[in-house]
Amino acid sequence: MKGSVRWAVAFCLGACMAVPVHAHKPSDSYLSLSMPDAPTGATATLTGRWDIALRDLDFALGLDADGDGQITWGELRARHAEIAAYAQARLTVRVDDADCALAVGTQQVDEHTDGAYSVLPLSMQCPRLSAATVASPRKLELEYRLFADIDPQHRGLLNLSASGGTRAAVLGPQAPRQSFALGQTGQWQQFVDYARAGVWHIWVGFDHILFLLSLLLPAVLVWQTAPVGKRRQPARWTGIPRFAPAFWDVLRIVTSFTAAHSITLSLATLGVVELPSRLVESAIAASVVLAALNNIRPLFLGRRWMVAFLFGLIHGFGFATVLADLGLPQGALVVALLGFNLGVEGGQLAIVALFLPLAYLLRHTVFYRRLVMVGGSWLIVALASGWLAERLFNLKLLPF
Repeated sequence: MKGSVRWAVAFCLGACMAVPVHAHKPSDSYLSLSMPDAPTGATATLTGRWDIALRDLDFALGLDADGDGQITWGELRARHAEIAAYAQARLTVRVDDADCALAVGTQQVDEHTDGAYSVLPLSMQCPRLSAATVASPRKLELEYRLFADIDPQHRGLLNLSASGGTRAAVLGPQAPRQSFALGQTGQWQQFVDYARAGVWHIWVGFDHILFLLSLLLPAVLVWQTAPVGKRRQPARWTGIPRFAPAFWDVLRIVTSFTAAHSITLSLATLGVVELPSRLVESAIAASVVLAALNNIRPLFLGRRWMVAFLFGLIHGFGFATVLADLGLPQGALVVALLGFNLGVEGGQLAIVALFLPLAYLLRHTVFYRRLVMVGGSWLIVALASGWLAERLFNLKLLPF
């Protein structure tokens, strides 16, 4: 067992050092919408663009006609109408409770840090309830269903410009419908928007959740060898006698993880330090594998807070990528950064508050020690290894 864990650790570290150019991050699309400050006439017109990864469209529609692993411009252009219809059917926009007529313009291609994206120009004509009595639209609603049937981890990162302000949100299967007031946007509202985005990023970011859970699983246990006469039993996990040690252990872990990712999140957002997305996302997947393997054969007994800090630095770069993709308001950069960071912390604390008391109650049971702790850790290793392979070799192995 011990040897196999060491080989797995060596593989994860070596894989991250050798990550190829096309390794990618989890599925995201980028939806930017803009509404004129003072619309006139009987309709309110929105414009925007929707960037959708070609690898995701290929998985959904099979764009690679000749199966050579490359999507050419000819293959993409031949399927433009199908791509536009696919996207159009999965986005509904309403202004003041009236549906907007969505039109998709000529497709373009753009490069993001994780590969090529189809760029769909958008134009929406939105009938207003009463043009004679309403000076400007008051509410915008979005229903977002892109890839909801094939990838529950997919996210749509929204940047909405209206009434002289910028709004941000994370759309996806977990929050498909969202509503936005179109009045003047103050710094408090921007703080709330980015805090909400931080919470959702944690709750729908399965890799971050599994990393945190891998560190929390042993918090109510202790690794020990119990003497039996002159012989000793094999080392094993046993339940701790009191709640206080578990609480302080979790506090050290969460504090270390928070401090670490706050440092790199701030540095990356402010442009002080930058790392390639391909390297960051692969390292995040590797961190989940290593944290779970440590539960099966502990290598860092009593030092999980150090592991949390080390890998928290890497996760901070992942958070920064999402924050940058959401679009930062130029006049409220610090507010957005603080709101997103506090949102991430709020999401983490909610997970801890749900998990720790339940784990403490079950700590002495075989169910927790064998099935949840050991079996759950092996399951996390399997899932995270799939993500690592996907991000290393540009594959699509898992539906999430």
